[in-house]
Amino acid sequence: MKIVITAASGNIGARVAEQVIAAGAEAVLLSRQPAKLSALSARGAQVLPVASDDAAGLLSAAQGAEALFYLAPPNTGAEDLRTWYLQTATAAAQAVREHRIPRVVCISSVGANANASLGTVSFAAEVEEIFNRAAPNVLHLRPGYFMENCLAQVDSLRHGVLSFPYAEDHDMPWISTDDIGDMAAKYLLDGSWAGHWTRNLLGPENLTLAEVAALLTRVSGKPVRYERVSEEALQQQLRAQGVNPTVQKQLGDLFRALGDPQGIYATARTPEAFTPTTFEAFARNKLLPLLATGG
Repeated sequence: MKIVITAASGNIGARVAEQVIAAGAEAVLLSRQPAKLSALSARGAQVLPVASDDAAGLLSAAQGAEALFYLAPPNTGAEDLRTWYLQTATAAAQAVREHRIPRVVCISSVGANANASLGTVSFAAEVEEIFNRAAPNVLHLRPGYFMENCLAQVDSLRHGVLSFPYAEDHDMPWISTDDIGDMAAKYLLDGSWAGHWTRNLLGPENLTLAEVAALLTRVSGKPVRYERVSEEALQQQLRAQGVNPTVQKQLGDLFRALGDPQGIYATARTPEAFTPTTFEAFARNKLLPLLATGG
């Protein structure tokens, strides 16, 4: 079985690739940064320097594929995130359509079915429709909030501070990107499912930011407090990073959507939404080693 994996050097894509290779399938890994995939190449994967918006590259790489994994990689340098999402999805969907690839597994977002201005969550809904028109069998995985978002705060956590633009008591479904990748690989390797459908992935439990800080305090043995970043401070950070006003607004819409206590994270849990990795396991296995080594 030949499986094409876009954005393969990211957390989710790389995990999908590991599982596909371990199962003995033919893995074709597409990435703007192929050097990051040298270890997977050594295990037999074909690695191609194909960016997510490279329609010609995707078309060539996908010939003979039986399944395709799609994820829109983050791109804060884009002129417009909606345009970026639709451009990358259209490029992949063209390859799916022309090569008659029977199955697609797409990373979407919980709340993609909501009818509101939710930044990239709303764009994910449009991506879902693009793939539904391109292939007979499409699964959209809709995950909650990535635990790995905390990895960008290693320096701050060394000083005992965890910060996000959400209220301290905001209840959020935290999920490991490893679990998302494992679920995606499971369906990519399974040729028995059919149709267009969605599946929420919400991790093992919801946690507030206060509960996350308390958990990190317990696991690390050092005090960690939560500090909320204001929307004004967040926009200043984005401007300092060179993010243009359109993308600043779109990210602001996203952060407000994620922080709404009655919003998309108020989604009811079902047994199918459960994934096993706890926040404590994530903290011990991924976060603490970085805090200990300084890297």
